[in-house]
Amino acid sequence: MLETHYRASRFCRVLGNPTAYQILKILKKSKKTPTELAEKIGLSLKTVSETLRNLRQVNIVRYETRAKNKLYFLKDVSLVQILVNIEKYVERMRVEKW
Repeated sequence: MLETHYRASRFCRVLGNPTAYQILKILKKSKKTPTELAEKIGLSLKTVSETLRNLRQVNIVRYETRAKNKLYFLKDVSLVQILVNIEKYVERMRVEKW
């Protein structure tokens, strides 16, 4: 398997996680700490932190440290358009009733 195909499959696998998807939707608006993300999503800090680790491993998010807090953000803003396109596709398929 080509490395690009392998990395793309890992990217898709991570996006298949509803928690990861929620995190990305929040991070497209602004930088957040893991605690802020956990509160906003309504999940445990442990779950959010594990998901953030997975997102970092596939190079989707990064963080910067400010006053001992990690602020997470999308590594590349082009991901916002990818999310928009995925949602448009899903909505179109929903309307067409597959």
